Amino acid sequence: MENGKCKIIVLIVYPKLVILASTMEGLLLPIFYIIIILYSVTIHEVSHGLMANSLGDSTAKNLGRLSLNPIKHLDPFGSVLLPFLLYITTGFAFGYAKPVPYNPNNLVDRRYGPVKVAVAGPASNLILALLFGFSLRLMPDVFSSSLVPELFGMIVMLNLVLAVFNMFPVPPLDGHWLLMAFLPDRLNALKVYIYKNSFILFPIFLVIFMVFMSPVINKLFKLVTGIEL
Repeated sequence: MENGKCKIIVLIVYPKLVILASTMEGLLLPIFYIIIILYSVTIHEVSHGLMANSLGDSTAKNLGRLSLNPIKHLDPFGSVLLPFLLYITTGFAFGYAKPVPYNPNNLVDRRYGPVKVAVAGPASNLILALLFGFSLRLMPDVFSSSLVPELFGMIVMLNLVLAVFNMFPVPPLDGHWLLMAFLPDRLNALKVYIYKNSFILFPIFLVIFMVFMSPVINKLFKLVTGIEL
C-alpha cells in the first residue's frame, strides 16, 4: 500500500517538476543570451585594443579598456536594451559595445595597421565560434539533454553573426578598413562617397544582411558544429 502511495505522489509531483524545469529554462535562456552577447562584444572590442597596443598605440590601455569586465565596455542601448528587445520579439539578437578608441597615428604600421586593428575584432569572434563549435562536436552524451549544448550553440551562432556582420565593407563596420586599405588611389572619390553616404548605405546593408545572410550563417554553423539547423 505504501508503495502505491509513493507511485501516486511521483505521478503528481513529476509533471510539476517538468513544468518548473521548463519555466526555469525559459527564464534562464534570455539571461544567458544577454551574458553571451556582453562577453562576445567585450572580447571583440578588447581584441581591437590589444592589437592596437601591440602595434604601438596604448590609447585603449591608458583608458583602462583592455579589460574583460563588460561594464567598462557597456553601451546601455547596444549591449543591453537592443539585444533584449530583439530577443523577446524575434528570438534572436545581437548587440554592440562602446568602440575601443585608438590613435592610428601612433601605429608603427601606418598603412596596414588600421586593417590589423579592425580585423582583430571579427577574428576573435571567429575563434570563439570555432572553439565552442568543436567543443560541441566533442561533447559527451551526458550533456545531450541539458542546457549546455543549447548555450554552446548560442555562443557559436552569435559569434558567427558578429564575425560575418562586422567584416562587411560599410562604415562604421570593421570590414570597411579593408576596403579603404586596398582600394587604389584612383578610386579616392569612391572612398569619399562611401564615407559621406554611410548613413544611407548602412541601413541598406542591414536589410540585405538580414534577408540574404541567414542561409550563409546557417551553413557556417553546420560546418563548425556539425549540426543542421
